[in-house]
Amino acid sequence: MELDFERCYRAVDSRDQRFDGWFYTGVTSTGIYCRPSCPAVTPKRHNVRFFPSAAAAQGAGLRACRRCRPDVSPGSPEWDVRADVVGRAMRLIADGVVDRDGVPGLAARLGYTERHLHRMLRAELGAGPLALARAQRAQTARTLIESTELGLAEIAFAAGFGSVRQFNDTIREVYGVPPSQLRAGRRTALGGSGTITLRLAYRPPLHAPALLEFLALRTLPGIDEVRDGTYRRGLRLPHGTGAVALTPADGHVAATLRLTDLRDLAPAVARCRHLLDLDADPVAVDQTLSADPALAAAVAAEPGVRVPHAVDGFEMTVRAITTQQVSLTSARTTLTHLLTTLHTPALKGVDQEVCVGDGAREDANLLINGAEGVSVGEEGVRVGGFPAAEEVLGVPDEGFRMPAGRREAIRAVARAVVAGELDLEVGGERGEVARRLARVPGVGPWTGGYIAMRALGDPDVFMPTDLAVRRGAAALGLPDSPAALDEYATRWRPWRSYAVVRLWRAA
Repeated sequence: MELDFERCYRAVDSRDQRFDGWFYTGVTSTGIYCRPSCPAVTPKRHNVRFFPSAAAAQGAGLRACRRCRPDVSPGSPEWDVRADVVGRAMRLIADGVVDRDGVPGLAARLGYTERHLHRMLRAELGAGPLALARAQRAQTARTLIESTELGLAEIAFAAGFGSVRQFNDTIREVYGVPPSQLRAGRRTALGGSGTITLRLAYRPPLHAPALLEFLALRTLPGIDEVRDGTYRRGLRLPHGTGAVALTPADGHVAATLRLTDLRDLAPAVARCRHLLDLDADPVAVDQTLSADPALAAAVAAEPGVRVPHAVDGFEMTVRAITTQQVSLTSARTTLTHLLTTLHTPALKGVDQEVCVGDGAREDANLLINGAEGVSVGEEGVRVGGFPAAEEVLGVPDEGFRMPAGRREAIRAVARAVVAGELDLEVGGERGEVARRLARVPGVGPWTGGYIAMRALGDPDVFMPTDLAVRRGAAALGLPDSPAALDEYATRWRPWRSYAVVRLWRAA
């Protein structure tokens, strides 16, 4: 990735938070790397180097700044937007694929050789997949060191390190101190037994009410809920189950996680960030949409509206197919019956705690991929993850209170997921997913677009046949016929998914 020195240096000199996560500032005179908004005195030009990733800065022998904690930064929005191999690789690395399956597993998911993948990542990010995964493991380890009472050996393996020695060496190299010193210096109050409490950073502004309202209209009993300004849901993760409570607060989203296996911390955080679209660049999105007079007033009144995504691509696909040509209320009733048929149990012992926001103190600095620790209060709720594709395949016909075509479409998708022919998660190749879904009887353009927007995180999806989109367009004085509206929407590229959310709100 080519970084323009002058532009980067101006961002550092002005301490512009909008660039946090886009690049990292290496200071050769001190041997540290920082985020652009670091409050320290701006280093002299000849002492500065810029890096496209924390892993690249670490590879140059620099350690993380203890003042600005550069891994507090939200992730680069580029990896959410880009649908190419590098973008997909970054999303999969964040989800822990390298830790679980190694570089061969990552390369296989992407359809490239290990050598070519390494070459592409080095060219774009200054570091290969192992180095990028290693940087993430270090962040995960520090979170566990500072937020749990686990022994350091347990933390080493939970974070994905192959040995305690590798763990110790990495922590010393990345943070400049041994693991024991990180633990001795912690200042963050811990959550209750079995919980990990975090702050998820984002680029302001964030219109939290829009996110919570959208999710509240679509909650399912035993899966998720919105109550008292907090969204809670169950999670199906690579090594087990979990649950999370997410509470938007000033400058961050407070999160409380309960995991049956601590190796799932990094994937859980990555999926929660994806769910709330926390790595987006709202300034860039709003600038494009506000250039249209029809949307300018809405953007000015509600800056920072995000696209609610998903923590489970298969779940989102089932929801999308069920919602075809019916109201949200009807779809929720149908899905509730399906879940009842499956007898999905609540996660035993997963009593979710509510974040009360007293973690605004800047000294609460536990972080992982843009997450840092806070204190929380307690309030119980039991939730479970959405059933897996294998479970849905076992549901009898009477469990699907929907037309036969939709029922068989869900089964066809489930079979493709089980067979490994369809990747509906964030690392899925968007074009290939669209082509495979188009071949499923009962899955039309609206459903494919909805899945691309919410499950895969495509920022440039437009659904001109959607009834609410058309109603919102009419309310704003825009053409509401599908063909005319589709043509008009080209002016909103590459952020048409955000325009869809705006039109839904206008409706």
